[in-house]
Amino acid sequence: MTFKLIVSCLLLTVCFAALGQEKQSPKAKKHSSAVVEKGLIKVSVMYPFAEGKTFDIAYYENKHMPMVAGFLGSNLVKYTIEKGISSGIPNQPLPYMAIGTFYVKSLSDYQAAIGPNRDAIRADFANYTTITPVILVSEVVR
Repeated sequence: MTFKLIVSCLLLTVCFAALGQEKQSPKAKKHSSAVVEKGLIKVSVMYPFAEGKTFDIAYYENKHMPMVAGFLGSNLVKYTIEKGISSGIPNQPLPYMAIGTFYVKSLSDYQAAIGPNRDAIRADFANYTTITPVILVSEVVR
């Protein structure tokens, strides 16, 4: 019975770890508590839901977001990918199909990295979505 309990606990640990995985830069893995650090810049790329629009989450996760993360280099602390599943209000449409978020140390370094790569980033949209994203740049205050 002890062996079964140990195996069950290990399986639960692996499942919870897999559910909580986030994409991080190699440096961020060493300092994962820095993610909620006051003063970080958060760039949210939100894809609003609309009837007939498409979004390929697998491509976004495996190709697009890693490409953009590569442009950001050491300025990137972490990035996350969220897949919309429901509205917070019953019987209301899904507000966003997906949201990609980058946490960076410096807004000016972010802009310097994205500027020369903007055309490549935009050209890749056609590979995963028919949605024009809404982008919000904010500062983490807590």
